[in-house]
Amino acid sequence: MIQLHGFALSNYYNKVKFVLLEHGIAFEEVFVIPSQDETVLAHSPLGKVPYIRTEEGDLCESEVIIEYLAQRYPDKPIFPADPFKAAKARELVTFVDLHLELVARELYKEAFFGGTVTDATKARAEKRLVHGIAGFKRLAKFSPYVAGGEFTIADIAAFASLPLVGMTTNAIYGRDFVLDAGIDWKAHVKLINQRPAAQRVTDDRKAYVAATKTN
Repeated sequence: MIQLHGFALSNYYNKVKFVLLEHGIAFEEVFVIPSQDETVLAHSPLGKVPYIRTEEGDLCESEVIIEYLAQRYPDKPIFPADPFKAAKARELVTFVDLHLELVARELYKEAFFGGTVTDATKARAEKRLVHGIAGFKRLAKFSPYVAGGEFTIADIAAFASLPLVGMTTNAIYGRDFVLDAGIDWKAHVKLINQRPAAQRVTDDRKAYVAATKTN
């Protein structure tokens, strides 16, 4: 059985977990937080999560894991069957992960963890985020799903990361860049949360946050 290592607050962990749940792939969750401890580095070279352990070995990086799952379970429609539609879904995922979330991540220290980032970092991130969100809006359809009329992996990526981008920009700049661009990520989250897999991911994340506050 596949073991998914990580923790419920990680958006990339939740992206992989959503895929596993959505497509009925058996897996076991193993709690691990990012670390430079050798016990983690032995399986994830940069000490990041998520990573999975399989009968054949370990894999890290969420998109690599998802591509592996798609090939290992060809009967599971993780990507659309049509090659072009599948490529468009991958394109949208790349925009969310690379041009939006990865840029916003530079600001998480101040937005969520009580630290500070430099004004130069904020200025650079603002420029890149405005540019990236505008590009994403040109690609995305939200009619009602990110890629159009069908639920795809792009919705899972957006569900996992767009709220973080919106909340981060609101915390740092005083406005939600995603909503201001006309992308209603809140409506999208509400739509996707109707799916049992999304509900499970959301409930587990909330439970983790509540337990952390209690402790």
